[in-house]
Amino acid sequence: MPVLLYGLEACPLNKAALNSLDFVINRLFMKLFKNNNIDIVSKCQEEFGFSLPSALLAHRSQLFLVKYKHCDNAFCKSLLI
Repeated sequence: MPVLLYGLEACPLNKAALNSLDFVINRLFMKLFKNNNIDIVSKCQEEFGFSLPSALLAHRSQLFLVKYKHCDNAFCKSLLI
C-alpha cells in the first residue's frame, strides 16, 4: 500500500479512480470480517486506525505539493511559473 500511495502522490486522480481504490479496501474489510454492512466495515476501519486511500492520498498530495513548491531545483521552479 505505501508504494502505491507514494507513486500516486504526484498524479491527479478523478473521483472515480479514488472510489475504485476505496472500493478495494472496503471489500477487503468486508471479506475479512464476513460482513456486508458498510457502516460496520467503516467502524472496523476506524477502530483499527485504517484510513481509506482517498483520505491518505489527499493528505500525502498536499505534503508533496508543499515540498515541491519549496524545492531549490531550477527545473521545478520553472514549472511553477
